[in-house]
Amino acid sequence: MTRASIELGDVTHHNLKQLKKINTVVFPVTYNDKFYLDILDSGELAKLAYYNDIVVGAVCCRIDTSENMKRLYIMTLGCLYPYRRLGIGTMMVEHILKYVQSDGSFDSIFLHVQVNNESAIEFYKKFGFEIVETKQKYYKRIEPADAHVLQKTLQKWKGTNCGANADQVTATTHCNGVKA
Repeated sequence: MTRASIELGDVTHHNLKQLKKINTVVFPVTYNDKFYLDILDSGELAKLAYYNDIVVGAVCCRIDTSENMKRLYIMTLGCLYPYRRLGIGTMMVEHILKYVQSDGSFDSIFLHVQVNNESAIEFYKKFGFEIVETKQKYYKRIEPADAHVLQKTLQKWKGTNCGANADQVTATTHCNGVKA
């Protein structure tokens, strides 16, 4: 028996329709053409997830610089139902976490989740996300219309004994115990 292959790949003009199809099947929200055109310029912030060379999921993020903070907003992260609980969503979240860690300048990562989507809420909590707000009537055409804002706050630690990257983003490691 061969082992399953899970990989992330770039979103390009050639596979943009696959991203649209995944989002149409996975999410109750419809995204406009501008959303997809912007995704093409997202680089590492937009990835398709492949299971044995079949597109089964995707993650799309953007950088938000409001409120005098640099935050990463997860616009979409989803996987087709038959392929859930195989590590695909985890791989997509870990990709995003590595991205913000290597950049080192993000204050937090956040996203919106429909209030009744308990499996998604529990999934994100495993990665240190917390519900920080509930927005009433966030969604226009779906019920329930309310959304939780889930956020993972990133801490920056500075110190002299931290190696080459003293301003590394981490939520668990302390560098000389001096918070930046």
